[in-house]
Amino acid sequence: MIDKNSPLPIYSQIEECIKGQIVNGELKPGDVLPPEREYSEQFDVSRMTIRQAINNLVNEGLIYRKKGSGTYVAEKKFEQPLQGLTSFTEDMKARGLTPSSKLLKFELIPASAKVAATLQIAEYTPVYEIKRIRLADNIPMALETCYISANLIKGLTEEIINQSLYQYIEEKLRLVIGEATQVIESALANDAEVDLLNINKGDSILLIERCTYLNNGTPFEIVRSSYRADRYRFTSQLKRY
Repeated sequence: MIDKNSPLPIYSQIEECIKGQIVNGELKPGDVLPPEREYSEQFDVSRMTIRQAINNLVNEGLIYRKKGSGTYVAEKKFEQPLQGLTSFTEDMKARGLTPSSKLLKFELIPASAKVAATLQIAEYTPVYEIKRIRLADNIPMALETCYISANLIKGLTEEIINQSLYQYIEEKLRLVIGEATQVIESALANDAEVDLLNINKGDSILLIERCTYLNNGTPFEIVRSSYRADRYRFTSQLKRY
């Protein structure tokens, strides 16, 4: 119900009403919302008012539109804190989800000039190139390409990378992972990302490039990932001092 005498705008009240239905599970991920006309009749307001409420929920990421199909409840996004350095496997397990990967490529290749410069090795030095789809509870979350210094991180196999790379580095190789630098930007999904991540053409993705270092400052890994923007978001706690 809405209160037309309330100082709170009507569109905000409708927005909170729909949001409440999503939070309490009355509207579930994947459910289609009633059309604007039906909401307009239900709340006895103009379709323009309904559209404002719907637009706000779309901008908030709680619902999304499919052209020619309707408006749907979005899947809950996974939150990834920007503090701390963890692997995808560790992140998903911490959320009580089952991580898995679909390996697309695993090869030993000569480092390109760009990769070599980032890893601080000579050009053409061998590096592992690993391309895989990262999944949580069998849902594609990210398309990931890694370049790892083969002379530093030795003995990698498909079995190892299908488990936890960081665990192998720390427990088997007895190396200490120190820190990483990371850049995040938005982009539109390309054809390969649309196909492999099971998203729609024109959907947004989060492009993330990370360089990871051992505790002695030696870089050992470059990770370039395309995350589904409809399923993932990053959070950060900022302090003034």
